[in-house]
Amino acid sequence: MKSWLLLVLVTLAAAGCTSRSTARLREQNAFLAGQNAALLQQQAEAASHSDGVTIIGPVQHALVPWVAGLTLAQAIATANYIGDDQPTQILITRHGETATLDAGVLLSGKDVPLQIGDTVELK
Repeated sequence: MKSWLLLVLVTLAAAGCTSRSTARLREQNAFLAGQNAALLQQQAEAASHSDGVTIIGPVQHALVPWVAGLTLAQAIATANYIGDDQPTQILITRHGETATLDAGVLLSGKDVPLQIGDTVELK
């Protein structure tokens, strides 16, 4: 009878019988793997949609890469403005709506925060 019980125990052990703690650990690892996969997918989607800011006008670099907290003055400096005269008017287009700014606003020290996908036109 003991050999039969021993055979059953050995068979169960070989069949992959796991303890509760091992099963819970596997569940947690599977959950974390799923979370990591979802985060990587979100990051990839965000990267594919974040073109940056487009600058139209006399600049060397029309596309300014997006960085958190990007402002109008930083974008113009990064685009490397090469016009003969200072711009007098700045148009910012966001989600199809355009706002007009007097370029003197930047010279007075006030800055405007930009968003991903904005288009800035220097006139």
